[in-house]
Amino acid sequence: MVSLLLAVIYMSFISLGLPDGLLGAGWPTIYSQMQVPLSYAGILQLIIAGSTVLTSLQSDRLTKKYNTALVTIFSVATTAIALFGFSISTKFYMLCLFSIPYGLGAGSVDAALNNYVSLHFKSRHMSWLHCMWGLGATTGPLFMSYALTSGAGWNKGYRYVFYLQVVLTFILVLSYPLWIKGIKITSGKDKTIKEAPLKLKEILKIPGTIEVMIVFFVYCAIEQTTGLWASSYLVLNRGISAESAASFAGLFFLGITIGRAISGFVTFKLNDNQMIKSGFFIIALGIVIILLPFANMLTFIGFITIGLGCAPIFPSVIHSTPTNFGADKSQAIIGVQMASAYLGSGIMPSFFGFIANNISISIMPIYLIILLILMVSAYKSLLRKREIN
Repeated sequence: MVSLLLAVIYMSFISLGLPDGLLGAGWPTIYSQMQVPLSYAGILQLIIAGSTVLTSLQSDRLTKKYNTALVTIFSVATTAIALFGFSISTKFYMLCLFSIPYGLGAGSVDAALNNYVSLHFKSRHMSWLHCMWGLGATTGPLFMSYALTSGAGWNKGYRYVFYLQVVLTFILVLSYPLWIKGIKITSGKDKTIKEAPLKLKEILKIPGTIEVMIVFFVYCAIEQTTGLWASSYLVLNRGISAESAASFAGLFFLGITIGRAISGFVTFKLNDNQMIKSGFFIIALGIVIILLPFANMLTFIGFITIGLGCAPIFPSVIHSTPTNFGADKSQAIIGVQMASAYLGSGIMPSFFGFIANNISISIMPIYLIILLILMVSAYKSLLRKREIN
């Protein structure tokens, strides 16, 4: 029963990842057709992130008032509505409007499922869970690339993913009895669901909370800046066609997907802390590869390497939350972690869009290096405050 529930949770994370690579893959075509500045992708990212923060901060309350199943079903359905809205958009303001339900749908399900898995399953399952997100995020740009190369247009790329999201929503609805039985089985191992939700000011007073929020903020800044602007970087700085770049941009998410699949097995040998530190090193290696003045193929390898480095960080930090902060506080801590993550994914890629529009998109690797240094510093401070080796 629990194994079947885990399979459904995996499927939920595929649906969570599907839309994430679409905007970056299609943006070189979208902004030129809509005749808006290159940096406007950052506006959409900021709206999505802001909406996601709202539901992430409420995840503790929502999950305890309802349950993980209902939160997941509602969230995936809301994301499907947003994708349909993107597929019929002809003006930039329409994209802004439909970015709101996309963000609202992503926040609650992300925090609820991450906490559930971190409490009840081993670290390898967390890595494989986020591998499923990577599978979705890798598949999305492929649909966009197909839509562009076939002449169907970027709107069709969103429409194709909308169809998949509808199917996944339908499967989740049908699996609701399985969720309820699975939740009853696993809830016996953890009684925190009955605890009163913590207030934000109470959460922020817990030692290490600010540091772990910074880690998530900067991690998602790196991930989303790379995912959103890789395609534009390849077009504007490397001279690759928009159609080809849409496909190649998916290599970054492919790196994350492969990395998380491998990470699940590596966790048999390495603990969460070791996995996180190895991710830092691999990200640095990928950035260095992109900086090297060689052929475009090396740039593609660099983006894949950054993805491989990103792979273990997010799931390992999430999985270590109940151990670092206590099972009774994990849902609340994960909620603010998700809020910080989406703030980072909204603000920092938008800020880089401003830089790219006014200076040059070519400095993206330098931008990523600065973010990486900040993330490593915050993580070291977290280890000191929580006395983790």
